[in-house]
Formats: sequence, structure tokens, C-alpha cells
Amino acid sequence: MSDADERNNSGRKPLSLGGRSSGTVQQSFARGRQKSVVVEKKRKRSGGPAGKDAAAGKSGAPQSQKDKARAALAAKAKQLGLSEEELIKRQQAILRARAEQEERAAKQKADEEARRAREDEERRALEDMRKREEEERQRREEEERRAAAEAEAARLAAEQAKKTKKSAPAADAAEEPSAKTPSRKADKSKDKTERSEPEDNRNLLESMGGRVKSKKAAPGGDKAQPSRTKEPKRRQGKLTIQNLVEDDEGRQRSLASMRRAREREKQRRQQGGQSRDKVSREVVVPEAITVQDLAQRMAERAADVVKFLMTQGQMVRANDMLDADIAELIVEEFGHTVKRVAEADVEEGFISEEDTEESKQPRPPVVTVMGHVDHGKTSLLDALRSTDVAAGEAGGITQHIGAYQVALKSGEKITFLDTPGHAAFSSMRSRGAQATDIVILVVAADDGVMPQTIEAISHAKAAEVPMIVAVNKVDKPDSDPQKVLQELLQYEVFVEDMGGDVQAVPVSALKKTGLDELTDAINLQAEMLELKANPDRSAEGVVIESQVDKGRGPVATCLVKRGTLKRGDIVVAGAQWGKVRALVNERGQQMKEAGPSLPAEILGLDGAPEPGEVFAVVESEARARELVEYRERVKRDKAAAARTGGGASLEQMMAKLKSNEVQELPLLIKADVQGSAEAIIGALEKVGNEEVQAKIVHSAAGGVSESDVLLAQASGSPIFAFNVRANKQARELAEREGVEIRYYSVIYDLIDDVKNTLEGMLAPEKRETFIGYAQILEVFNITKVGRVAGCRVTEGVVKRGCGVRLLRDDTVIHEGNLSTLKRFKDEVPEVRAGTECGMAFENYHDIQVNDVIECFEVQEIQRTL
Repeated sequence: MSDADERNNSGRKPLSLGGRSSGTVQQSFARGRQKSVVVEKKRKRSGGPAGKDAAAGKSGAPQSQKDKARAALAAKAKQLGLSEEELIKRQQAILRARAEQEERAAKQKADEEARRAREDEERRALEDMRKREEEERQRREEEERRAAAEAEAARLAAEQAKKTKKSAPAADAAEEPSAKTPSRKADKSKDKTERSEPEDNRNLLESMGGRVKSKKAAPGGDKAQPSRTKEPKRRQGKLTIQNLVEDDEGRQRSLASMRRAREREKQRRQQGGQSRDKVSREVVVPEAITVQDLAQRMAERAADVVKFLMTQGQMVRANDMLDADIAELIVEEFGHTVKRVAEADVEEGFISEEDTEESKQPRPPVVTVMGHVDHGKTSLLDALRSTDVAAGEAGGITQHIGAYQVALKSGEKITFLDTPGHAAFSSMRSRGAQATDIVILVVAADDGVMPQTIEAISHAKAAEVPMIVAVNKVDKPDSDPQKVLQELLQYEVFVEDMGGDVQAVPVSALKKTGLDELTDAINLQAEMLELKANPDRSAEGVVIESQVDKGRGPVATCLVKRGTLKRGDIVVAGAQWGKVRALVNERGQQMKEAGPSLPAEILGLDGAPEPGEVFAVVESEARARELVEYRERVKRDKAAAARTGGGASLEQMMAKLKSNEVQELPLLIKADVQGSAEAIIGALEKVGNEEVQAKIVHSAAGGVSESDVLLAQASGSPIFAFNVRANKQARELAEREGVEIRYYSVIYDLIDDVKNTLEGMLAPEKRETFIGYAQILEVFNITKVGRVAGCRVTEGVVKRGCGVRLLRDDTVIHEGNLSTLKRFKDEVPEVRAGTECGMAFENYHDIQVNDVIECFEVQEIQRTL
């Protein structure tokens, strides 16, 4: 038997590669050759514990369970539309999330336990503190009781000593034997009574819980009682019989009672000193003051003032406000003198008094150039300054005041103010006249006297400023200077050639002729005025213009009237204040100081002041804040009064109701300078009427910002930007919010746009046109139509859909529209005079024979401002 047979008979399987399956494959070759090839397929070995279990010869049960789990996993992944790897990752993520949740819950639980522990500890500490306070309070009460008992015992001991001293001499004076026996009996009974009285008192005190020491303690006393030697002597000052009987010289007064006695003595001394040394003070009482402040000014206690007011029937607190009259009564009641001051007294000293003649020095004149638009004011200044300012103005129109100082060839200086000539800039011309010494009235020789020329004359006369007439454009062929001077006579401007005192100089800004004569006339007028100012003092002046520059902040163009303005000065201008950071002249050059009649731009204010405001230098920032706060408060009060104004009378209520019917166009104005914004507002206020008007939501100098866009979006108003632009953020926000921003450089265009918009808001005018009469001849009842009138047109024409009035005995019974117009059962558009027709009214059927129908048409006509 071979070895193979033996192995087979032994029952063992032949050795082979486990996990393989074999098969036979026919392989074909060239020329018809074939070969059978045995192919074995090797099964993939699964890694991990499964393979190890297989290698260890374990049973196949775990392998089948894993296969089932893998199959279930694959089925679930297929059901969810995921791969096995994605499902496994998802399950792992879920397990991690659960673990994190458990961890957070454990942490939260630990934090809660720690919080509870802290609360318990705080509660225990609070209880301990309360316990200590209670013990301290009991101790103080016990000390007070002891001190009171000591005082009472001392008083009783003193009285007993006095009684003993009085009874001793009486007992020695007894001489008769017969009297001695009763006396001894009386003494014995007295001693007995004295011995029994302490015993009775001792029993009474012991029954009430008191403790009394006996003189001779029994040797075998009660040992059950606890020893009180180590306890504090709480009843040391308690009144007992023993304190009365025994010698009490060793007992001392308690510290608390001595402290209280010392405090009472001190208070008596203070009260006595106050009553003796009462000081009468001068108390400054403003228009409104609090109780606490009034008490401090009187050097009295606020509680005393409150108590006095309560006796007068007024329940007030220390922080309540009192008016000046009540405060005056209180001050007089407390024995002081009153000094009444008004709130407006903070303005006192802002503008100082006039300087003495010795301190004044000559100063350059301030000349304002005024006149009608396009008469050549700015061009005349250009010729004097040899610069081209007019080219920089939009449309060749001056939009705001320009301030320049010109140095002549002779070395003399003249300060010029250029004002706009347009009608909207009336307030600017008024400010120019107020801040000037001389007015140059520019009149074009070819145009003559115009409306703004007349207004400039009025401003100059109102300011009582001398005038010089400059007849410009004399180089034009059609110019007539003599005609201009004759026209000025109508407005009481008498030139020297016609017997007056007003100088007239013909000039040509284009050809630069007559300029020397004009400057000579200015210098002559200045010499006659004797213009002087004190440069060695704090500066005062007027704000010509203000704006908010993007890079420099608020900038105010100011004209110094007297004094010298320096860098670092604290300036107050209207409701704005600040420290001067820089002074810049009209050429953009930095200056260290600005003297009288010198225009300068001030940098450093906290806002753009209103043009025309007076500015002055103050001594401290506190003074500046006080002035500004008062002015802002006054402005707020005026605005609040304007908003809530109106009395309770019937006429005022009706006027308020009518004013609410006015349609308003909300607008938000942003301009390059404050004066331009003011001019635009003044012009827009004149555009509206009693039905429509422009409402200025906000106006300020400076570019359009995001806050402006938000305000416009909230108020539903467009933004009108005059010579300014919106930044990128504001433009993007406006596009998102749907806010319209309109840019203008000429004031004419802005006013025309607002005017056109307001005209569109006006309700159209309804104009009624009579077209004909018809008389009712018969009335018919038609099913589904109602009553129909058979009529004859007696005059004019009747049209379908026209307005009709039903007249009965020359009285209007009904007014409405014609719904049906028929002729021979046909609807016709119109029926002329002498023709019969049928008519029916809309929603009206009370018609009778011989009624007259008046027909008319209503035309809507667009209104204009």
C-alpha cells in the first residue's frame, strides 16, 4: 500500500490550500492543439479578528454572525441610498455626538452642584453674619439696661444717704428716760422693718427671675447651680437691694453710657453755638433750583428745608425742583438774604464792553460787494485780486459768501466780502451788510436797477452803512451809466453828481478800468469813518460762513471785528465751541493769529455754527460749555414750543385742523456750506401755498452720509445734494433702500424741481361748463330700468354721461350723472336742442313732469404755483 493510500485510510484529508476552489479550463493553441489547465480560485482572506478566529480553528458561528451584520448593514445602506462607508461614518458621528452630549450633561450637572454649594456657603455666611449682628444688638441693649440701672441705683443711694444724715441728729437729741423706751422700741421695730424689707425685695426679685447675692453664703450651698464667674457680668448695672445696702463705691460707669453722654453734650454745644453764631448769607436763587442745592447754598440741612415745606403743606423731596418765588420765601424764612438771577445771566460778559479810545488802532475797512445777479460783482473782485474766482463758481453764480483781503500798491489793505445776488440768498446779503463798514453797490450799465439791487439798497440802509455805487460794464456799446444813476434816485440813492453824498465810480471789470478810482473812493470813505479797533485783547467777531469739510471737519469762515484771534484760543460761536487748532487765510496759508478786519477759517469747533452768529474767545472750557448748554437748551425749548404750540381756543383748534390738511413734500437738504443750505430752505418755504408745501426733514453742511440715507428712508424723503456728493457706502445703501439722491450745482435747478413736484401734488382745479337744458314731458316706468323721463331739449345739447341737476320750481332737487340717453330706443351720444329723447338718472328715480334738467360738463385743469 502506498503512502497516499495509507493517508487516505487514516481518515485525514490531504493537505491543500484552504479556501480555494478548482476547475478545468480547455486552452487552445495554434494548429489545433489543446490543453486542459487546472485553475484554482483563491478566496479573499478577511483581515482582523475573523481571520484570526479562522486560523485558530474556531467554529464558523461567529463568522456567520458577522456576515449577517454586514449584510444587514449593506441592506440599511442601500435603503438609505448610502454606501457602507458613509453609513459607518454617519453612525460613528452619531456615537460621537451622543458622547459629547453626555459629557456636556455631566459638566452641566457638575456646574449646578458647584453653584448650589456656593449658594449654601453664601447662605451660611449670611446666617452667621445675621447671628453676629443679633448678638451684638443684644449686647448693646444689655449694656444700655445696665447703665440705666446703675444711674437709678446711684440716685436712690444718694437719696438714702440724705435721709440717714437727717435722722441721726434727731436720735441724739432724745434726753428723757420716759422717751427712751419708746425710742428703743421704735428703733427695734425700724431695724426689724429694715431687715424684713430687703428680704421681701430679695424674694420679689428672685420670683421675677433676678439673682441676688447674699452677704454670707452657706458653707454647704447649692452646688447644682452653674458657676457664673467666667460669664460676662450682664446684670452688673441692674438695680438690686444689695446695690442699695452694700457699699457700691467700686462700681464704675459703663463705656457706652459715657459715650452717649459725651455725644449729647456735644450736640448741646453745637446747637447752642449755632443759635449764638447764626450767619446770614447772600443766597443766589436762579429761576429753578432743587431743594438739595438750595439747602447747600444756605448751609442748612436739606431735611430742615423739607420739614419747613411740609409745614407749609408741600410734600417735596430733596431732588424736587422749586421755582424762584418759593425758593425766595424759604431763604427769607431761614434768615438769609436773596439775590435773584435769571438763567440768561450766563450770557453776561460774553461780549465785553467797548474799548477806550487810547487802546484803539486803525484797522482796514470791511467792504461788502452787493448787487443783482450777473451784474459782475465777483468779476470786479477778480480784477481787484488779479485772480479768477468766478470761473470756479457753478454757472458763474456765487453760491456763498467769499471773504478776501486785498493789499493795494500803496500798502493799504481792504477786506472784501462777496455776496450772492440771487433772490434765494437774501439772508446772506443781510449778514454781509451787518458785518461790513462800506457797501459797494454794483449795477450793470446795460441792465439798470433790478430787484436784487433794490433789496441790497434796503439792506444797506437798514444796517446804516455808507454806500458806494460802482457802475459796471461801461465798456459795452449799449451801456448808459447816466440812466442808472437816474434810476437810483427813485430809491433815495443820491450820487454826488446829482447833489448827494453817495460816490459813484464807473468801472469795467472785464477791461480793468476804473479800479484805482474805486479803491481811492473806498479809502476816502474809510478815512471819514475813522475805523479803529483794539488788537491787544481777546478776539470777537462774526461768522461769515461755515461748512463741514471731509478732511478737516467743521470749518467756520470768521471775520475778526476787534482783538486778535490766536491758535489755542477757546472760541464760542452760537451753539458750538472748540479750541482753535488752525487759522487759514483765503489763499490756504496757515496763520498764527488773525487781527481786526482779517477774515480767517477756524478749525477745531465741534460743529458748524450758524452763519451770522457772533463769536468770542472765553477764558475756560467750563465757561464755553456753560454757554453752549444754555443756548442748546433754549433752542430745544423753542423747538418743543413750536411743535406743541397752539392754545385751547376753538379758533386755534380749527386752524390746527386746517394745517393738518396741508400736503407736505419731505426733503433732506445737504449743501457745501451752511449758508447755502439756509438759502435753499428760505427759497423752498416761499414755493408752497396753503395746500402743498415743502417740509425740510433735515438740513446740514457736508457730504451725504449713511445716517442721512437712513433718515431719508425713515421719513420717505429724497435727498437733495447741493455741491456735495455721497460717499460709496451711502450710495450703496441708497440703492438698497430705494432712496433717491439728486445732485445740483445751481440753485435755480433745485428750486424748479421742487416747484414742479409740488405742482403735481396739487389737486386739479375742476371747472364746470354749462351745455344745455331739457324739460320733462312724460315719465315712464320701464321694467328692470325704473322711471325714465321723456324730455325735449330746450337749449344747447345733452350728452350721455354728463353731469345733471334736477330743478323743480327753480330749486335743485338732485345732482348726479346721466346714465341713459336714448332716441327711438337707440342709445345716442348726444341730443341737440328741439329734439325729444329719453333720459334716466344714476340711482335716482324721483322725477316728475315739468321738471327741468340742467346738463353740464366738468373739466379738470392742472394747477400751478
